[in-house]
Amino acid sequence: MTLAPLPRLMIEPAVRAALLEDLGLAGDITSAAVIPAEHRSSLVVAARQPGVIAGLDAAELAFQLVDPAISILRHLPDGAAVASGDVIATITGPSRALLTGERTALNFLGHLSGIATVTAQLVDAIKGTRASIACTRKTTPGLRALEKYAVRAGGGMNHRFALSDAVLIKDNHVAIAGGVMEAVRRAKAGVGHMVKIELEVDTLEQLREAMEIGVDAVLLDNMTPEKLREAVAIVDRRAVTEASGRVTLETVAAIAAAGVDLISVGWCTHSAPTLDIGLDYLS
Repeated sequence: MTLAPLPRLMIEPAVRAALLEDLGLAGDITSAAVIPAEHRSSLVVAARQPGVIAGLDAAELAFQLVDPAISILRHLPDGAAVASGDVIATITGPSRALLTGERTALNFLGHLSGIATVTAQLVDAIKGTRASIACTRKTTPGLRALEKYAVRAGGGMNHRFALSDAVLIKDNHVAIAGGVMEAVRRAKAGVGHMVKIELEVDTLEQLREAMEIGVDAVLLDNMTPEKLREAVAIVDRRAVTEASGRVTLETVAAIAAAGVDLISVGWCTHSAPTLDIGLDYLS
C-alpha cells in the first residue's frame, strides 16, 4: 500500500508550535553568538540504531520554517527500514538556521520513527495470520494525525481518528444505558446509515447479545487467546473482530493466531521509544 503524505496544512501547526516553544523570547542565542551569519554547512541525518523511518515531512518543514534557504536531499523515504549508520538525508543551508531547527526536526523524526518501528515489529510478529495491527486514540495531544501517519509508515492500520468517526460503545456506555441491548438500540436509532457501530464486550455472554441485535464490529477486551478463539467462533464472520488489551510483542502472535481481524494497540503511539537519529556535520 502506498504511504500517502499528510498535507502541509495538517503538519505545519504542530511544527510551528514546537519551533516557537524552542525559540523562546530571544531565539537561538547560542548559534547567533558562535556562528558567523554568512556561514553555510552540509549536515547528514543518520540512523544510530535499526528501525523504520517516519516524519521526514515534519523534520524538513522544521528547517524550512526557520529558513527557506535550507535544502534537503532525502536518501530514504518514510516507511523505509534503516540499519545503524544509514544516511537518511543530507541538509544544506545557513549554519545558524540548521542548528536552530535541529532539535525540533529530530524530535519529530525520532518520535515518529519510534512509533513506526514498534508498529513494524508488531506487524512482523503476526505475519501469516489474518490479523492487522491498529492504533488507538491514545495519542499525544496535538500530534494525533502525525502519530497515526507513523503507524501507517510502520505497516499498521488506523482505528478511529476522533469521537465523530464511528460509534464505539464501551463498558461505561453499556453501564449507563442499562445493558448491551439498550446501548446498541440507542446507537442504531441515533446515528445515520453511514456510521459504523462497534461494541466493546468483556464476556462471551455480552458477545452473544451483540450478535443477537447486530453490530458492525466487536472489541474483545482483555480476553485470553483461548477465549478469543471462542469469541471468533461465536461471531462467525458476522462482524469484524478486534482484540484489545494485554498486547505485547511477546503475546501478539498468540492473539493473532486466535483468528481475530484486528489487534488494537495503544502503547505503539503513547509509549514507543524514540528512535535514535542524529544530525552530523559533513562540511
